[in-house]
Amino acid sequence: MSDQKKSEGHDPSQMTGAAMIVRALADHGVKHIFGYPGGAVLPIYDEIFQQSDVEHILVRHEQGAGHAAEGYARSTGKPGVVLVTSGPGATNMVTPLTDALMDSIPLVCITGQVPTHLIGNDAFQECDTVGITRPCTKHNWLVRDVNDLAKVLHEAFYVATTGRPGPVVVDVPKDVQFATGTYHPPRKSDVHISYAPRVKGDAAQIRKAVALMASAKRPVIYSGGGVINSGPEASKLLRQLVDVTGFPITSTLMGLGAYPASGKNWLGMLGMHGTYEANMAMHDCDVMLCVGARFDDRITGRTDAFSPNSKKIHIDIDPSSINKNIRVDVPIIGDVANVLADILTVFQAEAKKPKIDPWWFEIGRWRSRNSLAYKKNNDVILPQYAIQRLFELTKDRETYITTEVGQHQMWAAQFYGFEHPHRWMTSGGLGTMGYGLPAALGVQVAHPDALVVDIAGDASVQMTMQEMSTAVQYEMPIKIFILNNQYMGMVRQWQQLLHGNRLSHSYSEALPDFVKMAEAFGCVGLQTTKPADLDGAIAEMIKVKKPVLFDCRVAALENCFPMIPSGKAHNEMLLPAEANDETTAAAFSGGKALV
Repeated sequence: MSDQKKSEGHDPSQMTGAAMIVRALADHGVKHIFGYPGGAVLPIYDEIFQQSDVEHILVRHEQGAGHAAEGYARSTGKPGVVLVTSGPGATNMVTPLTDALMDSIPLVCITGQVPTHLIGNDAFQECDTVGITRPCTKHNWLVRDVNDLAKVLHEAFYVATTGRPGPVVVDVPKDVQFATGTYHPPRKSDVHISYAPRVKGDAAQIRKAVALMASAKRPVIYSGGGVINSGPEASKLLRQLVDVTGFPITSTLMGLGAYPASGKNWLGMLGMHGTYEANMAMHDCDVMLCVGARFDDRITGRTDAFSPNSKKIHIDIDPSSINKNIRVDVPIIGDVANVLADILTVFQAEAKKPKIDPWWFEIGRWRSRNSLAYKKNNDVILPQYAIQRLFELTKDRETYITTEVGQHQMWAAQFYGFEHPHRWMTSGGLGTMGYGLPAALGVQVAHPDALVVDIAGDASVQMTMQEMSTAVQYEMPIKIFILNNQYMGMVRQWQQLLHGNRLSHSYSEALPDFVKMAEAFGCVGLQTTKPADLDGAIAEMIKVKKPVLFDCRVAALENCFPMIPSGKAHNEMLLPAEANDETTAAAFSGGKALV
């Protein structure tokens, strides 16, 4: 501020609503914001133009902005921030907001709104943003007074990032953006008194949990995305707990990387496409420690047959997740890192490492089934082989993986070994096709020197393909590794298994030439059809310092196994070597699958 303005009594806390928004972003440490301009947010964009603290990334569609912000948040642990206009700008954010809510990703979405006097008049590009986004956010606000804006913005960041993380929306009418009011920096009073997430677990419950763990003969740790959301300390404590107890550990899709895939106690992912040993251990265990997961349907299968003889301990910061799907014996509400630290302290002071050698012998028998086995083929690239080779050629780098949704997503979870948290970005709860490409943009913005690979399907990737233009504009060398089988693979697999192989509209009869499409965008296009050429093509993809579309032509009709048919128990898995027309028909018609 100049001396002249000081002498004239200029008050630096007085500014427009648009300026408040940009100032609040800077005050919360935001370095990047993803957005798309429109009439109702032009005052904010004008403020963005006049500063350099916050960099704006211009996407090609508002949905892409939301998923990019998710990728940014998931890979950093910091909130992702989005700016979109009113009406269709806001409604295009509904998918990523819902996606973030399901997967507990912290997003702050700022939407423009028509001037306050026009609200409710069906004005141009008006919609009820607060009403529309209420079911898909942790909380949302419509700011009608510029003097309320600072408090709301600070509160929004607090709500998004504390407790169970999630998305929030701040809807700001255009006249509020133009109006002048008083701004204040973040302060403790900028939160609701009624919103106070519990972070410390109850001491008595923790002692009950430790007593159960010490008495276990067949224990298992079931970890989820809450471990990663809690921060790096939680993953470190989880690894210590596994070492101290000697328990086997498995994970949900969202929790991959919290415990290293190379760890000797690792059973692999569990659930519908989890490993045989993970699912059988869950079914036969006598004590289950659930850490930051929510017993969703892809994990439990038949709830009345889920782990029928176990005592269950559930650690979760969200009270609404406790006893929602599965009744548990010892609920512990609190932040994962805090609770794990207390459990470790009590266990080391009061308990002995249980002797579970017979349990590990049984797990060894299940492991010997090699449930991820597949038949090698020298003529056509199998998708499992493609992921394995991608892993081997990228595992020694700082690599971040995003995915779309479908078979390729499950193969990536099965065959790409994650050693660290925050390296795996995927749409778990909502299953959003088109997530991976824009998410890769957000990851690359956050980690400009890292290798960022979107493992994609030929159907999913087309849903947000326009964001390749964003990658080119900002010189982001993301790699889109497309497992191209010319089908909506998971849809086709279910049609084959459940609907008499009637492949209704799951075959793509007019796929683009991905190499030419890459060139049209200004990217590099690569294609491979032979297993012998795969390693060289992956090496070339990595070496290129530009965005790459890699068209990896894989076996068209390969199915993703192992698999628990919908509505079946964990011990009714279909394994690849046993999955043929008769066994799959029996499994899906109510007969017993081979195990």
